[in-house]
Amino acid sequence: LDVSMDTWSCFHACLASIWLHRFYIYSAVALGISLWIVIQFTTTKTKKKVEKSSGNPTSSRGTEDKLVNGCATPQAKEVYVAGVKIFYGSQTGTAMRFAKALAEAVTSLNLPVEVINMGDYDPDDCLAEETTSRNICVFLVATYTDGQPTESAAWFCKWLEEAANDFRVGKTYLKGLRYAVFGLGNSEYVDHYNTVGRRVDRWLWMLSASRVMTRAEGDCSVARSRYGSIEGDFQAWKAKFLTRLQALCRGEKKPCSGKCKKGKCKSPGKQSKENSDHEHGASEHEITEAEELFETSSEEEADAEEAGGTNAVIDVEDLGNIMGHMKKAKGAMRKSSTEAVMLNPFGYPLVCFISQLLQVTISSSLFCALFSGYKLIGSHSGVKLCRWTKSMLRGRGGCYKHTFYGIESHRCMEATPSLACANKCVFCWRHHTNPVGTEWRWKMDQPELILQEAIENHQNMIKQFRGVSGVKAARFEEALKVKHCALSLVGEPIMYPQINRFVRLLHQHSISSFLVTNAQFPEEIRSLEPVTQLYVSVDASTRESLRRIDRPLFKDFWQRFLDSLKALAEKEQRTVYRLTLVKAWNVDELKAYAELISLGKPDFIEVKGVTYCGESSASSLTMANVPWHEEVVGFVQDLAELLPDYEIACEHEHSNCLLLAHTKFKVDGEWFTWIDYERFQELVREREQSGGSRTFTAADYMARTPPWALFGARERGFDPLDVRFQRRNKARDISGC
Repeated sequence: LDVSMDTWSCFHACLASIWLHRFYIYSAVALGISLWIVIQFTTTKTKKKVEKSSGNPTSSRGTEDKLVNGCATPQAKEVYVAGVKIFYGSQTGTAMRFAKALAEAVTSLNLPVEVINMGDYDPDDCLAEETTSRNICVFLVATYTDGQPTESAAWFCKWLEEAANDFRVGKTYLKGLRYAVFGLGNSEYVDHYNTVGRRVDRWLWMLSASRVMTRAEGDCSVARSRYGSIEGDFQAWKAKFLTRLQALCRGEKKPCSGKCKKGKCKSPGKQSKENSDHEHGASEHEITEAEELFETSSEEEADAEEAGGTNAVIDVEDLGNIMGHMKKAKGAMRKSSTEAVMLNPFGYPLVCFISQLLQVTISSSLFCALFSGYKLIGSHSGVKLCRWTKSMLRGRGGCYKHTFYGIESHRCMEATPSLACANKCVFCWRHHTNPVGTEWRWKMDQPELILQEAIENHQNMIKQFRGVSGVKAARFEEALKVKHCALSLVGEPIMYPQINRFVRLLHQHSISSFLVTNAQFPEEIRSLEPVTQLYVSVDASTRESLRRIDRPLFKDFWQRFLDSLKALAEKEQRTVYRLTLVKAWNVDELKAYAELISLGKPDFIEVKGVTYCGESSASSLTMANVPWHEEVVGFVQDLAELLPDYEIACEHEHSNCLLLAHTKFKVDGEWFTWIDYERFQELVREREQSGGSRTFTAADYMARTPPWALFGARERGFDPLDVRFQRRNKARDISGC
């Protein structure tokens, strides 16, 4: 017992001593941890320096042996620059001559070099490869008439502009590409001086490419050229570029971080002497314009953000809330409005439309960004070239309408006679850039004018693809003759008071009509004359979910919705429900959807995963709300079990879309979901000749569906006559109309 007591006393004494001296113990532990962190940091830093010194930690001489003229040889352990690719767009040969001269200089540094005419290069196929190639891409681009690119560079610049402004292309699409831009222009043309070089530089920056040096500009005006001539400007820039190239070969850090505000390059330290704005001899107007081309002023940004940004909804019912912001921004925007209209050929009619809508004069620069790629017609209509049209022109497949119904995507015109809409859907893939309203409130253009200008604008956009690499000549010629019209561009086409006359005009031109409505105008649906195919968007199956998803303006929106479905059931021609699945919003309402289907009795039901359109102040959707294709398939299979008269007919995996069809379109075990377009036009003419007494039904112009388009086929909806193109380094592809 005494021994155990002694042991306990000793142990107790030790504990008491530790407790009394705990401060010293804590200090010792803290000191030990601090020393360990310092040692680890020092060791890591040393390792990085060793790795940077060409792989030989014991000899600095080994590093020097592996450098020739400042550039790493093929024997070096790490290659910082694999080569240089020089792209040029030339009209008179100057840019081509400069490209060859630069190539000779780069060759002297023992670096591989390739000179590329932009007219012979397909950026859609090849440019993304440069993000991982470790090449330096140099762009020598000339500005031609009226600030436009040269003929050889036109397609490259158009593609680059569309990629930079298209939400479907990831903003990091060209991340990893390193580039430099030298523009060729003449400062005598103040309004258009070197605009092409500036735009190319900005578009590359918008796609996350990294500048290796600040953009430079050569001036053909001898009086204003910094070095006496454009050749002198180029020689001065070339010397700086070669010095910079040698530094890159050694693995030195780039002076331009690539994170410049609004695309304007500001290297750290002193301002680069080759600054592209030519401050030495440019007039005040020229400098101001150059800055406007590159970045929005902070005042303009603040006003835009305060008013809701470019993604804000212009609501007819809520115009009073935004008028204060309009007046505040009016002064700041007046100066840039002329430039905005110049850069966007549709700027003037767009301003006319908004001015009529708001009964005020508004600067065009605020709205030019809203309809990127649109061609505005009159005061309330528009047309745009669908990406599937471009895809099929190049033999890369058509949209889901091609798979489901047999349209020729390259001959389809996407348009609308009414930009306004009665809903503010959370998944609006136009980012709510169109106005909204519940009734027609502006001056009406005649349908003949709308159709004529729509076809002309569409053909002009198609003509821009003449000679573009990959475009099939036969399809190009076919595309100039419009065969289909998808009235689904934006807004609510059925709001247009002359919609029946417009549809008749389409049919008189042998153009099929695919009209989409948001199920808020039941009387207009009832009075609508036969169209090739009539769609109703069924975005939710209950009152509350429809309110959350479509955010309709009508107070009696649910009754209007139900009445629209009943009106659809009265139609004899082809009818379609469009279901857009939004994960965590409307994918658990199968029985309610089945009830709505029994109400409208559509011929077909399209079920499509929601399209993520990027961030928007008007929507809280994220990629987490986009269902996988397998999830869409599962939803459709479960829905089909509740619908005894419907079966899954077709699939278009690329668009994340499936088609349920009524079994009346399944004849002798074969599906007939495609459309006999010639037969439809014959039936329409017969109806008109009879004064409307002779009617026809959907069964009168159906056609057999090819095996590759059927659900379960190996092709999964992709036409085997085309070649599927998988774009590299691209965010998830999302479909158009």
